[in-house]
Amino acid sequence: MGCVLGKCCSRYPSSSDGDSGHRKEKKPYKCKHILTERSLELIPVPSHKFTLQCSALTQHGYYPDTVERENQDSFCIKTKIQGDPNVHFFGVFDGHGQYGAQCSKFVKDRLIEMLSSDSSLLNDPLKAYNSAFLATNSELHDSEIDDTMSGTTAITVLVVGNTLYVANVGDSRAVVAVKDGDQVLAEDLSEDQTPFRKDEYERVKLCGARVLSVDQVEGLKDPNVQNWGDEESQGGDPPRLWVPNGMYPGTAFTRSVGDSTAETIGVISVPEIKVVKLTPNHLFFVVASDGVFEFLPSQTVVNMAAAYTDPRDACAAIAGESYKLWLDNENRTDDITIIIVQIKGLSNSGAGATDSGVDCRPMVMRSVKGSLNMCSVSESETYGSVRSDFSDTQQSFQQSVSMNRSAAIVVPSPMRQRPLQLDVG
Repeated sequence: MGCVLGKCCSRYPSSSDGDSGHRKEKKPYKCKHILTERSLELIPVPSHKFTLQCSALTQHGYYPDTVERENQDSFCIKTKIQGDPNVHFFGVFDGHGQYGAQCSKFVKDRLIEMLSSDSSLLNDPLKAYNSAFLATNSELHDSEIDDTMSGTTAITVLVVGNTLYVANVGDSRAVVAVKDGDQVLAEDLSEDQTPFRKDEYERVKLCGARVLSVDQVEGLKDPNVQNWGDEESQGGDPPRLWVPNGMYPGTAFTRSVGDSTAETIGVISVPEIKVVKLTPNHLFFVVASDGVFEFLPSQTVVNMAAAYTDPRDACAAIAGESYKLWLDNENRTDDITIIIVQIKGLSNSGAGATDSGVDCRPMVMRSVKGSLNMCSVSESETYGSVRSDFSDTQQSFQQSVSMNRSAAIVVPSPMRQRPLQLDVG
């Protein structure tokens, strides 16, 4: 964990699927990658005889007015949940508000603790996931952390054998890479929960939220126009949630953990859960904060990750490109956190299985510090994967990466002033 600190001085050979001789070569995997500051993690899934190969990176944001601001992102990689070698957890938590760092760390720790202690986890992962999110939210409200105007989003992936359970609260994202002929396509495993979504917009409006952009709140645009286009074109001034008669909280997401003030106008901690059965065509999945996806579409992230055999190199390149794009578009960067998990050696025995989407939205009663607030949420609505448009092949992307390696990694100086660019070629 921590900032990207230096230049990559070496490359590590990747093992081919089924090459058990190479997997026994321990030495390369004990060496820490200079950019990610992590060893390459190999996680066997013996029930289906494949291996997960993963790495993670978290990059402190650059805030020129508050250079000592703490990194509010957290991440968790937890293997062998409940002692089961076939159950593993990956999560990214993007805190926000004055106490966002404390919120993200609290939720990171408590969510996995609750999942690990839930006896129903393996029999009913959907129920366990919902219970864990709601209970963690309640505990955060009751903790010593002031979450009235602070909280965290959470994007998590639970691997149970050859099945992914993806639970999302907020606007961070998970995406899986799927081999389709000579192409590698990105399929979103989560859907950003923002007022850009018609269903989320209507839900929070029913709960009393005013939905306006900052320009609308400040009187620069007509507040009666309730159409903001799409997130890609209007991301700079997105629709936000405000209490009926106040200029707060201004959240650009419709679900989170914490945010007890925003809870009174419909921001909920109920996760949307998607279930995906892995096949040999699934190459890897990415779990990342919106610091990555603010300027990088899912397909571009998958393209970049596919260009590297070592997930540590991929994490560093994607974080660096995200950092650069933030500074190209704004005078700051968000905190950036990414986990990449490669799927190695999954056999054809799983081929032919179909992906299924499950959006679990039960009716819930939420505790809002001193009062009870009821907000109706529809149950078990189903949504499918969103397949991004893909026009360039992996080979052409790799060529463009090799020609532009000098801009691949962007790191701040030790004093967190204007960042430097390093060549990782």
